[in-house]
Amino acid sequence: MKASRFAAVTAVAGTAVLAVSSPAFAHVSVQPEGTAAKGGYAVIDFKVPNERDNASTTKVEVTFPADHPIASVMPQPMAGWKIDVTKSKLAKPLEMHGEKIGEAVTKVTWTASDGKGIEPGYFQKFPLSVGALPENTDELVFKALQTYSDKEVVRWIEVQQKGQEEPENPAPVLTLSAAADDHHGSTTAEDTAAETAAKTETTASDDAGSSGGSDTTARVLGVVGIAVGAAGVAYGVLAGRRRSTGSEA
Repeated sequence: MKASRFAAVTAVAGTAVLAVSSPAFAHVSVQPEGTAAKGGYAVIDFKVPNERDNASTTKVEVTFPADHPIASVMPQPMAGWKIDVTKSKLAKPLEMHGEKIGEAVTKVTWTASDGKGIEPGYFQKFPLSVGALPENTDELVFKALQTYSDKEVVRWIEVQQKGQEEPENPAPVLTLSAAADDHHGSTTAEDTAAETAAKTETTASDDAGSSGGSDTTARVLGVVGIAVGAAGVAYGVLAGRRRSTGSEA
């Protein structure tokens, strides 16, 4: 009886280990190379795995969020891929470096130019340099379409809802970090120099005040010393005269 129970527990434990160690469902994702800070620029990679055994991925389309437009998007050249960047006019212009931007990138498309694409059993990273990243959100949700050589299209467009399980075809999400120090509240060389000068001036003033106080004290002590000395001389003269008068009497 005990042996059978032990075997059952072992079987359950073994199943749990297999479930935990099994690979997670692969899908299109996006990650920064380093950090993606609010208000800054970053290089981000869209990782696209091939989930089919008998077809290659020949086309990848990534749509940018319309509610948080990004003015500058530059793809990195990739051998075997043709890259198209689509721009659209903005309903509300962006302001960057004191200039108004009337259009932004809305989609980037990679199409396999040599016919190979991403073959079964492989994945491919598609890098983009983007900026400036928005400051009024913690994440950016992209939507991606993955086309296979057999004309199948997988739509990675489902937005993860808070408190719910991950959808079957989740959209890639880029998490933004806090703004870097060199973007907000930075200390410039001029500020540092001004602060140093102010500290030097304050120290010099303190030293001057201390020196002035020492000189005043010395003068007072000198006057007191002279007065005491004069009083001593006067006392000595007076004492001498009294002695002289007493002897004559």
